[in-house]
Formats: sequence, C-alpha cells, structure tokens
Amino acid sequence: MERDFTQEQNYIRAKKRVKDIKAFYIHLVVYIIVNLFISGVIIFGLMTSGYSFIEAITNFGVYSTWLFWGIGMFFHWMGVFGFKSLGFSKDWEEKKIKELMDKDDKRRNKF
Repeated sequence: MERDFTQEQNYIRAKKRVKDIKAFYIHLVVYIIVNLFISGVIIFGLMTSGYSFIEAITNFGVYSTWLFWGIGMFFHWMGVFGFKSLGFSKDWEEKKIKELMDKDDKRRNKF
C-alpha cells in the first residue's frame, strides 16, 4: 500500500516537473517571437525616421525589451532548472524534514 502511494506521489511530482518545463519552453518561444517582431518594428520605424541601418540596429530601444524581459526569463529558468540544482528542491525539503524528525525521535527515546 505504501509503495503504491510513493509511486503515485513520484508520478504526480514528475508530471508537475514536465508541466513546468513545458511552460518554460513556451515562454521562451513567445519571448523570441515577440521580441523579434518588436525589434523589427523599432528598426523599421527608426529607418523611416532617417536613421541608417547601423544606427537603427545599435539603438538601445531595439534591445531594451530583450534585456528587461530577459531578466524575467532568467528567473523563470532558475525556477525551473536552476534552483533545483542548488539542492533546495522539494526532495531536499522532505529529506530534511525526515532527518529532523528522526533526530527528535532519537532524542526523545534517550530519556
């Protein structure tokens, strides 16, 4: 019975992880497509205003959305892939809770 519960718990955890990874990749694709479109519009607008192609491409406005949305993408990436590699995943929490409970039981059983 306990084994079935553990298997089901592992399945649910794995399913959530796959959902998080999929959401990150969708966010990444949207980030690239939208930013390419915005950059194209800005470059086109600058060139019709009299800027040369080089001046338009080197304008900060072209890269500002990439930069600021990119910061959000970085934190999304860290949430999906990065923080878990630091050892503070859900498994780590469960192991730490079990470890502290075991220590508490040993201390109580001494007396």
